[in-house]
Amino acid sequence: MIGVLALLQRVRQAQVLIEARVVADIGVGLVCLVCAEQGDSEQQADRLLDKILKLRIFADEAGKMNRSVQNLDGHGSAGSLLIVSQFTLAADTTGGNRPSFTNAAPPHEGRRLYEHLVQRARQAHSNIQTGEFGANMQLHLINDGPVTIPLRIVP
Repeated sequence: MIGVLALLQRVRQAQVLIEARVVADIGVGLVCLVCAEQGDSEQQADRLLDKILKLRIFADEAGKMNRSVQNLDGHGSAGSLLIVSQFTLAADTTGGNRPSFTNAAPPHEGRRLYEHLVQRARQAHSNIQTGEFGANMQLHLINDGPVTIPLRIVP
């Protein structure tokens, strides 16, 4: 199935390391693992970002999931976004025990859509950190809840 994919994790803190070097570090917010599939578009990436920014998965004063990452405290205080490319979200495991990644966008197209998403995120939100496209990264996080939300934006 074609569709920009994301897996969101609500976190208290998170870091991305590459070769033991911290390249991204956030406090309260969302880790966004994202993957483009073959045929995905910038419009789908834009819709994904809109959903990520507006998704109400943070607690309000009554403890209900009523706040978005853009408005964590009800007074406009924004949380952080850590956006990490992860083509393995496109894994197809229906044909056996070894996943196939043929649904993932080719690397050049995946990079283009990832960079588009990051650029738009930086225009729309104040605290954006990223991993490095195509790098072998280690992600350290303290999940909050845990709250983990899968998203797929289809044409």
